[in-house]
Amino acid sequence: MIDIPEALAASQEEFNGEAGRAFIAGLPQLTAEFLDRWELTVDGRPMHGVTALVVPVVRADGTSAVLKLQLLDEESEGEPVALRVWDGDGAVRLLDRDETTGTMLLERLDPTRMLSHLGDTREAVLVIARLLAHLTAVPAPQGMRRLGDIAEAMLDRTRSALSHIPDLDTRRLVADCAAAVREVMDEPGDRLLHWDLHDENVLASDRAPWLAIDPKPLAGDPGFELWPALDNRFDADEVRWRFDAMTDVLGLDRARARSWTLGRLLQNALWDVEDGRPPEPRQREIAERLRNAGS
Repeated sequence: MIDIPEALAASQEEFNGEAGRAFIAGLPQLTAEFLDRWELTVDGRPMHGVTALVVPVVRADGTSAVLKLQLLDEESEGEPVALRVWDGDGAVRLLDRDETTGTMLLERLDPTRMLSHLGDTREAVLVIARLLAHLTAVPAPQGMRRLGDIAEAMLDRTRSALSHIPDLDTRRLVADCAAAVREVMDEPGDRLLHWDLHDENVLASDRAPWLAIDPKPLAGDPGFELWPALDNRFDADEVRWRFDAMTDVLGLDRARARSWTLGRLLQNALWDVEDGRPPEPRQREIAERLRNAGS
């Protein structure tokens, strides 16, 4: 039997309600089913993030791997598709998958060597930038969620959100970010994006120094990928350097990258407003530091 971490059950309850409770209730049986189907032996304590259970396993041929079980939603359903496209180039390798449940068998990386443990934060930003250069070099496959649709939906939600923001500075911030998105809406891009490449989603491996995990893939402009590296281990004085370094490594148009990065701030701010919270102070600071970054 697999012990289900209490924190995973709590996060499923918080974010997915009844569907999350049902997923947690069925998780022991689901885990047992795939251990049997794929002839896997448990090889360590289960790990988890906000939404997924990750079980270290060994395959019948002795290969180390991890079994990842998660609730299918619009973010997670594209993960195996993206991993198959990347085929291990800059990302964890997909070994097997079940389309019905979204369960995946992945190569095992080293969870004790996470990019967030790297002391040199500038080097960590460059690692992310180099990975993104690989990952976004390919076009997104047909059927992937599209940044253009997400941006359009954000702008629609902005109209309502502005009327529910009492603070003038917050209203101005949200309105400015929405205006920046409108400037680039006509060309949302077609590259395969990871969307969530922060420094806890980068692990070391024997076959490569660093590899990305846990994509929430989109088809869109790589400028939409920069936000997590600006927010990781936040340092206001480093925002401009990080933005410059990433746009240089990725070869991005700075003005467009600035607009799409403010689009990520808009996305975060809308979630905060809809949950009754003001945007976090560091998000305001990042926006302020980026105001002249497109020049």
